[in-house]
Amino acid sequence: MKTLDFHTDILPMKDRLFRLALSITLDRTEAEDITQETLVRVWERRKEWPQIENIQAWCMTIARRLALDAVEKAKIHAEREAEVADYQRSAISSPAPADEALDRRQRVEAVRRLISQLPEVQRTIIELRDIEGLRYDEIAQLTGISETQVKVYLHRARKKIREQL
Repeated sequence: MKTLDFHTDILPMKDRLFRLALSITLDRTEAEDITQETLVRVWERRKEWPQIENIQAWCMTIARRLALDAVEKAKIHAEREAEVADYQRSAISSPAPADEALDRRQRVEAVRRLISQLPEVQRTIIELRDIEGLRYDEIAQLTGISETQVKVYLHRARKKIREQL
């Protein structure tokens, strides 16, 4: 098998990687970031290069997955913003009685206080999932624990908060 060189074999693919990312994300800045991240990931996994049959396909797969993840995150973010905007519109158009608003604020504060009292792992996972909107696999990768264990910790944290409310 031929020995691969980053400058002669990988770096020339950057334009092709950029075009792929751009075609998926439709955002030039995001596509540039994805291209850069792809090249970094390929470089970090350079010890695997000799076992890879088609380095170009491998690089394109990495870029494609990163682009699809970026689109998904943008979609989730847009949905959350739409939900917040809908909630704000409904609150303005039909203001809740003062007692209901006070009760809601107290519940939100109680939930925040309960989250802060959770063990660090549970607190981190509930914040990443319920506040940041990350997927289970992303949380598992960030925390270094299995996806199944992430779900278990999240379930326990939510259950504990429900019980204490």
